[in-house]
Amino acid sequence: MKNAKKMKLSFNSPVILSFAFASFMILLFDQVFGGTLTRTLFSVYRSSFWDPFTYLRFFGHVLGHANWDHLISNMMMFLVIGPLLEDKYGSMNILMVILSTAFVTGVIHFLLFPKVALLGASGVVFAFILFASMTSLKEGEIPITFILVALLYIGKEVLQGIFTSDNISNLTHIIGGLVGAYLGYQLNLYQAKHR
Repeated sequence: MKNAKKMKLSFNSPVILSFAFASFMILLFDQVFGGTLTRTLFSVYRSSFWDPFTYLRFFGHVLGHANWDHLISNMMMFLVIGPLLEDKYGSMNILMVILSTAFVTGVIHFLLFPKVALLGASGVVFAFILFASMTSLKEGEIPITFILVALLYIGKEVLQGIFTSDNISNLTHIIGGLVGAYLGYQLNLYQAKHR
């Protein structure tokens, strides 16, 4: 067939794909080096303010994962929602959402849970979920889909936090969702005013 187009790979979402690749490589290297890489750079826990890695960990913890199941479960939603958001809002805005979520969740965890390490991209995933539910926002209106998503996702995390004892940081999910909702609201209002 003469008119058939050749298919080629597209690096369609540079921030999302780079984040996913970095998370994969960090876990791979961590497994090779016996877990010291993630503990040193890619998880948040109480440490000295004089330790320069403390500040790196406030952001880097979202790239660290405990094992392959943890990574895959976070990356499934991240890779579904992230490219759509990056396409709509641009790479710099999505990078800002990731960095803001990482910093806020990292600092709160650092202050409230001194004896527990936090790692993984689930806070960012929750930020994306609530951010995505704000995409149809118009000035003076709150989308019903946002209310339903917030009730379902945040409500589930509150209930799990109360009734389940596991290694999942429900507070990080809630805070990530709140950060995503706030940034989604602000960005949509800004775009609506500049159309």
